[in-house]
Amino acid sequence: MPAFALEVGAELPQLRAEPISRTTLALFAAGSGDHNPIHLDIDVARSGGFDDVFAQGMLSMAFLGRLLTNITPQANIRDFRVRFAAITPVYGQPTCTARVVSIADVDGERRATLDLQVALADGTVTLIGDAVVAVP
Repeated sequence: MPAFALEVGAELPQLRAEPISRTTLALFAAGSGDHNPIHLDIDVARSGGFDDVFAQGMLSMAFLGRLLTNITPQANIRDFRVRFAAITPVYGQPTCTARVVSIADVDGERRATLDLQVALADGTVTLIGDAVVAVP
């Protein structure tokens, strides 16, 4: 059960990830199968016009998934969508947040719709999305 107020407008406990390291990128590539060299090889990243490698977009989505499962069991997630807004550079530190935007009874269960966001320390928003979760 949530240990926070579940009401419209409530800010849920945030998740602050560790700064993204090259090791993080390599491990996520191995686990996800996303071996795109732009995330792993600085020469490839530079040839694409970037200063350095940057995180896979799905890594930020995975952090948001962890935020969701920190507040509710995975079985309670009814919908989860994101849109990538900016890159997460190596050494960037993502912070994931969620805010309750609505609560409704749907198909016989109480569901909360959450606005989701991932942002860096400088305020850059890298990912936005929403989720619907069943709540007690």
